[in-house]
Amino acid sequence: MRRSPLHQLNESLGARFVDFGGWEMPVQYESVLAEHRAVRSDAGVFDVTHLGRFSLTGPGAQQALSDRLCNDIERISPGRCQYTMLLNERGGIVDDLIVWWRDDGSFWVMPNAANQDRVMAEFQAAPGCDVEDLQQGTVFLAVQGPKAPEMIEEVVGAKPDRFRNFSADWGQAVVSMAGTGYTGEAGAELCIDASNGEDLMRAFLDAGAVACGLGSRDTLRLEAGLPLWGEDIDETTTPLEAGLDSAVSLDHDFAGREALLEQREVGLARRLAGFILEGRGIPRHGYQVRADGGGGGTVTSGNISPMLDQGIGLAYLSPPVEVGETVEVSVRDRCVPGRIVSPPFHTQKA
Repeated sequence: MRRSPLHQLNESLGARFVDFGGWEMPVQYESVLAEHRAVRSDAGVFDVTHLGRFSLTGPGAQQALSDRLCNDIERISPGRCQYTMLLNERGGIVDDLIVWWRDDGSFWVMPNAANQDRVMAEFQAAPGCDVEDLQQGTVFLAVQGPKAPEMIEEVVGAKPDRFRNFSADWGQAVVSMAGTGYTGEAGAELCIDASNGEDLMRAFLDAGAVACGLGSRDTLRLEAGLPLWGEDIDETTTPLEAGLDSAVSLDHDFAGREALLEQREVGLARRLAGFILEGRGIPRHGYQVRADGGGGGTVTSGNISPMLDQGIGLAYLSPPVEVGETVEVSVRDRCVPGRIVSPPFHTQKA
């Protein structure tokens, strides 16, 4: 099993570890609840070195991104980032990822941890492309929370705006960072060579960031209504069904485009919806959902929202339902009432 270069530091901070896609990573330090609330109110730092990342250069790099990803790289320019997806011919989501278009004209591609090798192979096979695995020899941190931007500026000397990226000197090292994250809060994700990774994480801890594990990262992303590949989206779900239309540009050719055009013309048979339970209960993956207007589906992600102290979740419902409609979720043989909402959940009014 692979370990982050920060493993010993994480151990010294009291981390509990979990197998995550072949990596032994911190699931929590103090507690998931405390770490979750720290990110919502202040700032947390996550070791997310397990996440995929590779550089893409060469004369065919930009064309390869355009041909293979459903968002249009021409929508952005150097110094910016883009959320996008690699699809199969049926329009199913092979992976959702972030692309950094760097100021030097190169690209960094950030797949999900489980899909690093598969996505890299897609671009290694593209003509005119050079691929370098950045997982090897680097540390990846996420600093998230309302106080994260000022903390990043204090520690690194600069901070990226939302969906912007750049590199900055940090002592004798270079930190590459982007205004991205997976918590619904402000902040950035930062990449540095492994030999300087521990010093960078310690610098954020000394500045007041709370060490946070993958447990709180998951509750934070769910509370923000962000889909998780392998749970809420996969090769059997399309971006249109998942409500990710904004990351699709049908004005250029890419794998799966024809399937999406057909689906848009015919209409959606199902769509991912967010719900809040109005009774007590914890919705879990696979639990049945019944819509009061008829139809239903199953929960893909669910938990208790630490900020609302209510059950929340995502579910594919067929036929699609509208915000405000009522549903029932089967929780341990009890039917718990709920209502459809538009995430993020933690900003909802009671």
